[in-house]
Amino acid sequence: MSIALTLAGTAASEAPTRPIVELRDLVKAYDGAPVLRGIDLTLVRGQLVALMGPNGSGKSTLLKLLSGLIRPTTGRVLIGGWELPREAAQVRAQIGLVGHKLLLYEGLTARENLMFFAQLYNLSKKAAQERVEIMLEQVGLAHRADDVVRSFSRGMQQRLSIARALVHDPSILLMDEPYTGLDQDASAGLDKVLRAARAEGRTILMVTHQIDHAAQLADRFLILSRGVIAWDAANEDIQGDTLARRYTAVTGMSSMREHEA
Repeated sequence: MSIALTLAGTAASEAPTRPIVELRDLVKAYDGAPVLRGIDLTLVRGQLVALMGPNGSGKSTLLKLLSGLIRPTTGRVLIGGWELPREAAQVRAQIGLVGHKLLLYEGLTARENLMFFAQLYNLSKKAAQERVEIMLEQVGLAHRADDVVRSFSRGMQQRLSIARALVHDPSILLMDEPYTGLDQDASAGLDKVLRAARAEGRTILMVTHQIDHAAQLADRFLILSRGVIAWDAANEDIQGDTLARRYTAVTGMSSMREHEA
């Protein structure tokens, strides 16, 4: 796992109207087979964007490109004005990533986990302690701060993973299917955390197949199909079951869960 050793903050001097993410003619191919085919995308600060699409449409590949874990075949990636892969360290300092792997040490307490990751980002001990306490409170785990992670439920581990991704105060949160395996109460808790992150001005790009959560939370919807952005709409521009109907029309699937069968 690559961890930037500088704090986010340089991008904070950028004008607030400047896009936080800019992708231009982005292509990613493996062994000559394109997964992403000329993606053009702009994200502004403070948006929660739901990224949807069938398996194989390129969603996880796009998140990996944005986080600097893989390199584009061609095209340009700018995050907060920094360019990937040339300025990868600066970009990674601005990004928090929540993937399928929670990246937590089960034998450590919640507080110890967050302190470990905060110090990887070169926060001073005092700054790290302050930030850790803020994040524990924000994700509702302050009362379990000194309990080992292996004793946590899946929902609690997911919330701690989000705290881990935010402990260095990044501008952007990238999330890959964060609701997987969560019960109703845990999902509601995650909703609360995401709303708080957005209220702080963070940009959130969330891969999800949960149409209900997408419709309730997101400011904007993107549907990837066959490696291109086939649909892009703001929440206020859709009504009723338009999102479900559009997903069916774009992907040819009768539901957002059909591809998992």
